[in-house]
Amino acid sequence: MLRDSKAFSGFSVGDVAVAKEFYTRTLGLEVAEEHGMLHLRVAGGTPVLVYPKPDHVPAEYTVLNFPVPDIEAAARALTERGVTFERYNDKQDELGVFRGGGPLIAWFKDPAGNVLSIIQQ
Repeated sequence: MLRDSKAFSGFSVGDVAVAKEFYTRTLGLEVAEEHGMLHLRVAGGTPVLVYPKPDHVPAEYTVLNFPVPDIEAAARALTERGVTFERYNDKQDELGVFRGGGPLIAWFKDPAGNVLSIIQQ
């Protein structure tokens, strides 16, 4: 029934204006605003909906992963833009990149506390 539906994901934030600033200026994404919600335009064309929620509680899981060809370069660039990487264990290097097995990944949060990541392709 939904096989041909162009599905998209979404998540909430407490303040749309703050989220828009972060996603446009810090992450450099193209962001459209419509009906009080944000539409993040990511590579591949599938939009991501960011919607306001007055009683927003941050997701406790990664809501958005950004594949990158060079995770060290991406981590340095994001750090220069004010991003702080999360440290969940002792298997992360000085940049915040997890090197404990599996893909190289580094987690960070948006201003609403939602978890995002960069992940080596």
